[in-house]
Amino acid sequence: MPRKRDMGKSYGEKVIRLFGSLMFARRAQTLTELAEMLNCSKQTISRILRDIESAYQVEIERINRGREALYAIKSRKPPPMAYLSESEMNLLYMCRAFTERLLGKQLFQDTKNALDKSQTLLKNQTNLCDANFACFYPGTIDYTPHQETIGALIKAMNGKHVCKVTYKSPYNERSKTFYIKPLKIFSFKDALYLHALRAKDPWQTKYVAPEFDPLLAIHRFRKVEIDETKAHFEVPKEYDFQKAFNQTFGIIKDEKFEVEAEFTGWAAIYVEERIWSNDQIITRDGDKVRIKFAASSEPEIISWILSFGDDARLIKPDRLVDELARRINVMSSTYKES
Repeated sequence: MPRKRDMGKSYGEKVIRLFGSLMFARRAQTLTELAEMLNCSKQTISRILRDIESAYQVEIERINRGREALYAIKSRKPPPMAYLSESEMNLLYMCRAFTERLLGKQLFQDTKNALDKSQTLLKNQTNLCDANFACFYPGTIDYTPHQETIGALIKAMNGKHVCKVTYKSPYNERSKTFYIKPLKIFSFKDALYLHALRAKDPWQTKYVAPEFDPLLAIHRFRKVEIDETKAHFEVPKEYDFQKAFNQTFGIIKDEKFEVEAEFTGWAAIYVEERIWSNDQIITRDGDKVRIKFAASSEPEIISWILSFGDDARLIKPDRLVDELARRINVMSSTYKES
């Protein structure tokens, strides 16, 4: 059991981090966001908020939005100048370099300008070099032509505005136009996606909710129009991106199923070093690594196993093993014919 001194230090660090986040974030934050940031319960966050009000003589404002409240330090005067450390600036340079492939030229230049300005916030004027970091490009999408789309979606999310979008699916010959409530832009395998809710078309007399919420690739948008005339939409209280996407393997969210696979050689090392699902269980027996986890996308599991060649073997589920064997036979036939 940890000693009380360690527990006290841990709680003190949480107080300082939470106070700093509320002071400098410049936006109200939910209990869920604050609890995830500090990796603790909402009850603990509530207790820390009370302690901050008492110890620092500040007023924490509670802002009701839908079913969940947001918290922020009530502003009385401009916040004090916050200096950046050399390590913090290096981290910003590194993050910019690693996301360059997703930003496109204009947004990348904007971040460069912002970081150049931020050097004035360095407490000690140190010579920093952004050339220490880079990104490997093959297989990525050029988002330069999609800067307007990204900007419009960010504006709509900030203002909680419904959007009229024109979208070209690779499976349809023509683009389709529909209305959405944009919730979150996220990256997955070097591509950008938008998770949204479907909104009612004002020309429809009856709204029929879709079976699945729209999951849209940013580079397939043809047009985004923000409808600022309507009332702002509310993000559902139960909406939790982390729970929706980061609990199981696969960006496609169908019925959940259990996966078991075995790996050898380089694939064993690669799989063992990474997190594939929050519930994964990885065991090693000599040079073999076995993994068990929950998944929600059969096509992605098949592609994942095939990517490791003969260093991977799918064990469960049986129906996917049969489908994988069928595809391998088709591939073998294709190469025999050539």
